Amino acid sequence: MNLATSSALLGKDSPNYVVELHAGTHQLVGDEGPHEGGQDRGPAPFEFVLTGLAACTAATLRMYMQKKTWPPGRIEVEVELHIDHDRNQYIRRVVSVEAAIDDDQRTRLAEICEKTPVTLFVKRGRRIDTIMKR
Repeated sequence: MNLATSSALLGKDSPNYVVELHAGTHQLVGDEGPHEGGQDRGPAPFEFVLTGLAACTAATLRMYMQKKTWPPGRIEVEVELHIDHDRNQYIRRVVSVEAAIDDDQRTRLAEICEKTPVTLFVKRGRRIDTIMKR
């Protein structure tokens, strides 16, 4: 069963790394920054991954707060890719919820952050089956 679909097209005459993307019914553009030889016309691939994690986190928290009938509020999620001194990559996520909630509710939201679908997907990793066509 197919859960989501995305595609990328880098045309023969496309400038360097400017990629036409389709995510479901949405049309996007991806690119690399000038330091990588791109023109910065759109997010780089890792930025798309991080954006998916941030979007999933914010939406999941909103759904959870609605389900619990907690007071609504502004939710901001910042996600960064880092590398430590041992050259290990890791993600830092900073979540801000501006709502009239208590410390116990805030603690519960932090727990929910660790259980969002994209968080679990990234943490577990997934098999990738590649099929090369002509």
